[in-house]
Amino acid sequence: MKKVYIQSTGCISAQQSWGDVSFLATPLFYESKVLPVVAPNYKEYISAAAARRMAKAIKMGVTASHFAMQEAGKDNVDAIITGTGLGLVRDSEKFVSAIIDNGEQYLTPTSFIQSTHNTVAGQIALGINCKGYNLTYVHDSNSFESALLDSITQLQADEVASVLVGGVDELWDHTIEIHQLIGHIKEQAIATQTLLDSNTSGTVFAEGAGFFVLESEKKSNTYAEVVDVQLYGTLAEEEVAQAAEAFLKEHGMTPSAVDVLILGNNGDVAYDTYYDALADELFSETTQTYYKHLCGEFHTATAFGTWLAAKMLKTQTIPDVVRLNDKSTSHIETVLLYDQYRGENHSFILFQKC
Repeated sequence: MKKVYIQSTGCISAQQSWGDVSFLATPLFYESKVLPVVAPNYKEYISAAAARRMAKAIKMGVTASHFAMQEAGKDNVDAIITGTGLGLVRDSEKFVSAIIDNGEQYLTPTSFIQSTHNTVAGQIALGINCKGYNLTYVHDSNSFESALLDSITQLQADEVASVLVGGVDELWDHTIEIHQLIGHIKEQAIATQTLLDSNTSGTVFAEGAGFFVLESEKKSNTYAEVVDVQLYGTLAEEEVAQAAEAFLKEHGMTPSAVDVLILGNNGDVAYDTYYDALADELFSETTQTYYKHLCGEFHTATAFGTWLAAKMLKTQTIPDVVRLNDKSTSHIETVLLYDQYRGENHSFILFQKC
């Protein structure tokens, strides 16, 4: 079966994760409940006329995909596959609010047209004139993983030679208020560097976009191999370690073969316990890292986790800011990323050094 390689990355997040900067050498910390993105000057990548009509998610997605395509040295790809949990929630909120405020009359269609979840993938395709396979997955907090799994399938089946895959989500006022009301966001602002010490429910929300060019050919600038993706709708806490072992066993590996474990801890005391069986038992002697204190929580935050894994494998470095324990490794050959959100939508992504 063909291997799948990450050829390039493009990431817009609450960190300086784009441009010619050192890998998390100067991390940004916040004291907040909702993190902003460190955005590039979108006018350098999108015409001013077009940018005025674009929602934030579109601008993030189009620009992050541009970074990935540029680094890969490509003008086009055979397929564009994206994942999003909320889509263009800002335009959705604007349109529904207009319906209420205007008594269902005199509505402009712009917000409705731009509120569909596949708008980001469509805008990217229009920008590079890609007429190939174009699909958007809206699978809650497994949206990016679903897009990544489809990308692997397409490449291994020889349906395409190159794929632009990514995840993107934006936030807007009403959505933030709702998540605050139901306890998904922390009640008080918190210093993100102490996120795991909060001992309270809820987490710090954010938004962002992460895109990658995938191909079956290994090149001199290749970041890493994406070995496999495994998804579970639900798992009991005691089943997480079993699922991880079974996933590794499918690829002839044991937990000791994993050099770096990336965990999706987000500071929610009610659900971070899902990571304990891996951190305290199965991978207790493995170098452990985490990332949501840097990028915040959103439905496609694992795109940032994938960016982190790819950068670690390519640079063979582990930034101090992501270390979760004091275990060290002299080399990084295999990385396992595990994530879940509020006890559901569990995912394992396995990466290897090229």
